[in-house]
Amino acid sequence: MTPTATPVHPAPSPGDGPRARGYARLTSRLTDRLLGTALAVAACDPPAVAGAPLARGVPLVAAAAAAWWAAPMVDARPVRTSLRLRAVLARRRTTVLPAAAIAVAAATGPPFWLVVCLAALLPAYLLVTDPWTAGATAPPGRPRATPALAAVAATAVVLLAAEAPVASTSYARLPAALAVVTTAACLLLALRGRRGAGPDRKDTA
Repeated sequence: MTPTATPVHPAPSPGDGPRARGYARLTSRLTDRLLGTALAVAACDPPAVAGAPLARGVPLVAAAAAAWWAAPMVDARPVRTSLRLRAVLARRRTTVLPAAAIAVAAATGPPFWLVVCLAALLPAYLLVTDPWTAGATAPPGRPRATPALAAVAATAVVLLAAEAPVASTSYARLPAALAVVTTAACLLLALRGRRGAGPDRKDTA
């Protein structure tokens, strides 16, 4: 009879305390944090804040700090968690962050060159934080180039549509309605694709 080896747990080191764990949590996944923070800061229109009173810079600093915390990818299989708003926001923070950045950018109206920066930062952040394409739980064999090209193409189309000079015309509502319908259709197709190709799908063959 082969004896069963008992796992040996290393003794805790002085650097494993709450302070060390908190520091490691705030400095992990630097790529995610840098892209997310840059996206949030760019959405706040920093050139407009630069020449403003000091009080107007406080929201910019707060947005950067919140983005640094919220930016890292959440790569975990679905589990039952609390349905409280705080818990839901913490789990979905990588979705809330870019959505809030776009909403803030739409409200502040940054210059066009900053809009282009936002259009580049948004798909970059979404790609590096999406568990479906970059995470450990992603289905094996998924092509990495296809989502990147699709995200860049979609961002370019949206940017060109947003800059189209139709806001003051009588048919401005038509392209807006088409954009909403197209976005809803793409979202439904993406959700159906994820459900059909998920890691828990059972083969019927």
